[in-house]
Amino acid sequence: MSLGLARALVFFASAAVLVVELLATRLLAPYLGVSLLVFTGVIAVILGGISLGAWLGGRAADRQDPRSLLGPILVAGGLTAMLSPLVVDLIGPGLGNDPISVIFASLVAFLAPAAVLSAVPPIVVKVRLASLSETGAVVGSFSAVGTAGAIFGSLATGFFLVAAFPTRPILFVLGALLVAAGLVLHTARSRNTIVSSVLLVAGIGAGLAFVSGPCDLETAYHCVIVAEDPERESGRTLILDRLHNSYVDLADPTHLEFRYVKIIADAANTHRPAGPLRTVSIGGGGMTLPLYFDATRPGSEHMVLEIDGSVVEVARTQLGVDRDFDVVVDDARISLRSVPDDSADLVVGDAYSGASVPWHLTTVEYTTEIERVLAGAGLYAMNVVDYRDLRFARSAARTLMKVFDHVALFVPPGYLDGRSGGNFVFISSSHPFDAEAMLATIRGRGGAEALIADHALAEFASGGVLLRDDFAPVDQMLIN
Repeated sequence: MSLGLARALVFFASAAVLVVELLATRLLAPYLGVSLLVFTGVIAVILGGISLGAWLGGRAADRQDPRSLLGPILVAGGLTAMLSPLVVDLIGPGLGNDPISVIFASLVAFLAPAAVLSAVPPIVVKVRLASLSETGAVVGSFSAVGTAGAIFGSLATGFFLVAAFPTRPILFVLGALLVAAGLVLHTARSRNTIVSSVLLVAGIGAGLAFVSGPCDLETAYHCVIVAEDPERESGRTLILDRLHNSYVDLADPTHLEFRYVKIIADAANTHRPAGPLRTVSIGGGGMTLPLYFDATRPGSEHMVLEIDGSVVEVARTQLGVDRDFDVVVDDARISLRSVPDDSADLVVGDAYSGASVPWHLTTVEYTTEIERVLAGAGLYAMNVVDYRDLRFARSAARTLMKVFDHVALFVPPGYLDGRSGGNFVFISSSHPFDAEAMLATIRGRGGAEALIADHALAEFASGGVLLRDDFAPVDQMLIN
């Protein structure tokens, strides 16, 4: 085997492992969400596969002719990579949102391709090792080439592939290339071997085509589904990674379906009953509140900060967002810097990555930027979903109270009955506002939420931690 071919094989196999690793989180997102928990589990399993493959590949190369191993290993690596989406779809509906589910799904779907492909470098080293006197140079050079391949796979996937193609075609093409390379290198290949490999590739390809996964659209960040409401002909629900993100009535933008959205509208309407509003929405989704205020308060101005441009396009093409809102497609932490001081009467914090608010949109430093943007007696309304011991909700309360002089919390009805989970809506301002009047408005339309404010809110917040840029373990709070 020539040196050039050997290096190409190590580069390609190592790049393929990192492609699988980065795409694994996207395949799991519709079932497990996007969180540090998922990234941690996938990385750990892939690293375990790399270690296992390197060990077993080296042992196998010592026991038989390494040249005879390369072809079958590349074929097996390609087939297992191609199969991973089907495996995820098979086990995905039964997964929970916990570390065991993450590790289990990662092991079942992605350990095999990572381990098989990671057996390539030690086998190639064995092929190229002419004498013990050059062991260091050979091992070192192929280690460097493998690392370079991993870097290339990471950059190509993160910067180009996921933005240009859906996940399944990427894995299918990658797997097909690996299988083709394996067949070319297979020293004992026969017509039966080639035919069976081609049939397997074709079968997996057909499976990927007919089992298209749970998404209507796969964006760079989300698995998107737009579901029709069977009880309301014009109702549409935007679902991102299994979670109901927004509800829009195509015929009536004043219709608000989600409880927490109604609370935010009630708070804003009570605090400022009439006239145009200047709003900033952190997280666009279906742009329900901009549509609502645009319909109920003519002349209002709305800025939407949304990281996913494809979600914005879905809102415009499928959710009736035909207004000329000022939409900034970028991470809100970055785009918020360009929003002028004292420019918003209402800022709505409703950005979610999976089941969690992105941690960098929860901290004191970020909240201080929100306070800068608010004009006069402007309000910051933040939606927080939490369960069990409410560590995140309590920490959010403590963080908001650090920045704002006046904070109120509207809790779900079940909270008073000992059922703690659900949407918790914080209303904050640097100026006084009438939280009791907001509660009266909520109760007047039939809402059953409760209000926590003043000393009761301080007691509630005492169980949380102050979230800062250097310490905001939001994902961990939601799983413990």
